[in-house]
Amino acid sequence: MPRVPAPLLAVTAIFSVQFGSAVARTHFDEVGPTGAAALRLGFAAVILLIVVRPRVRHWSRTQWLAAIVLGIALAGMNSLIYLALDRIPLGVAVTLEFTGPLVLALVQTRRIRDAAWALIAFCGVLLLGLGSSGSVALGGVVLAFGAAAFWALYIVANSRAGKAIAGIDGLVVAVVVAAVVVIPFGAGRAATAIASDPRLVPIFIGVALLTSALPYALEMIALRALPTRVFGVLSSLGPAVAALAGFAVIGQALTPREIVAIALVTIASVGVTLTVRRVGPPAPPPTSA
Repeated sequence: MPRVPAPLLAVTAIFSVQFGSAVARTHFDEVGPTGAAALRLGFAAVILLIVVRPRVRHWSRTQWLAAIVLGIALAGMNSLIYLALDRIPLGVAVTLEFTGPLVLALVQTRRIRDAAWALIAFCGVLLLGLGSSGSVALGGVVLAFGAAAFWALYIVANSRAGKAIAGIDGLVVAVVVAAVVVIPFGAGRAATAIASDPRLVPIFIGVALLTSALPYALEMIALRALPTRVFGVLSSLGPAVAALAGFAVIGQALTPREIVAIALVTIASVGVTLTVRRVGPPAPPPTSA
């Protein structure tokens, strides 16, 4: 059986995450954004616990703290981006969320010329906020920026957890922590919706697989064969794929202004990945939108 090219695996992971998020968005009227986040993280935690079975018996306090901080970052990132998706188009929300790792990468560099990428990204964000057709609500923008901040925290926390905890056990525990944090806020409405329509259970198991288990596995395999910068460039397709998923699944047509804005942020993300030194790629985490 021929081996699947690593770039194709990375791109498939991106499509899986964004189309999974689009499917979740179609059920916000039933379960609500926090209910959707709770179901997604809850099922993802169960799946990962069954598959990975992390060994935590002999963890130190430092290891537990690293996993908990990572879990809090995941909880904030997932819940805020879903709340943003309830107010603004998927492509716009993911574009704004990408400013988190983008700003983090720029902060970690000292070269003045890298400020050009920040300027390009700023122009993209400015386009989203000025003279919009009404599809970009201020509340959604603020929530998406909040998700961006938690994404930046996730990158830092993931780096520290990776140094403290071998393998992927830290990530699995972090997903469990994230589920524990988010479920109290969304369990009520989600449970009511499931009671009236049990079909939501397999739907959100599918969402958990599409947005967590499957893309994470694909990314791990891809990273074994791809240079990190190549992976980072491919990951920069996230906003464009999100816009495509929003249009195909939800019917969210973007204005020309919004399309240009998404393109600018994507260009800035690619530029940062290729030129900024000593910074990891802004690769999407397995549970990001």
